[in-house]
Amino acid sequence: MNELSDLEMFYACSPDLLCIAGFDGYFKRVNPAVSKVLGYSEQELLSRPIDSFVHPEDKAMTGKSRRNVISGTALINFDNRYMTKSGEIVWLTWSSVRIEAKQLIFGVAKDITLRKKLEEYRRISHILNEQEQCDPESEYKREIQDAGNISKIDQTWLVKLESVVRKNIGQFDITISLLSNEMAISERQLFRRLKNIVALTPNQYMRIIRLQVAMEGLKNGTFHTVKEVSLDCGFKTPAYFHKLFKGIYGAEVFEFIKKSKAA
Repeated sequence: MNELSDLEMFYACSPDLLCIAGFDGYFKRVNPAVSKVLGYSEQELLSRPIDSFVHPEDKAMTGKSRRNVISGTALINFDNRYMTKSGEIVWLTWSSVRIEAKQLIFGVAKDITLRKKLEEYRRISHILNEQEQCDPESEYKREIQDAGNISKIDQTWLVKLESVVRKNIGQFDITISLLSNEMAISERQLFRRLKNIVALTPNQYMRIIRLQVAMEGLKNGTFHTVKEVSLDCGFKTPAYFHKLFKGIYGAEVFEFIKKSKAA
């Protein structure tokens, strides 16, 4: 097998996202990992501006980074968000370099969505523990694992669990029994496995997901009142939800509602 064939095989089989982009802002070539992560076919990825796949809130800084690369500054470990074809958010960390003579940029990215998700779990759980004045020596204060220490099997399990919680998000009392039935394991196994992976109890985990769904809905204009977002995300008391939300995100709920109405 010659060197070119070896390179082609590496390009096709690499789990990292490998791409070649033009100075014009379009992908010129992508490996299968890009399509797998973003959910678009190669033809779809090549036919639209790269900017159209980037999360709206990250477009400005992504454009600035791209201009820096074009001007000759190598890009190292740049984190931004892309939107998948199904509407999910994917976090990628990029390293890129230009090939000036060919007006091209070579880029490689790693999917760090899980790492970002765990960082957010850790941040919110610490705030909730402080608000609830939890014993700092309690076993529930054990640190959430780093993403690299979580097996692929556990990652897949965690994705499924989150989808179950999101599916039932409007219920005030999502019981552990409901979750265990959906996940096809006992309540005891569910509790232990979740604790082992993310160092959270099922109730703590569900509260974090409820808050994240609330934030997502407020950002995209789904909700129009504090009561609406509170009830739709499974919080019985709007006042409690409002206080919790402000403590986690450092902003009033009505500020997001006002922005969405003005947009």
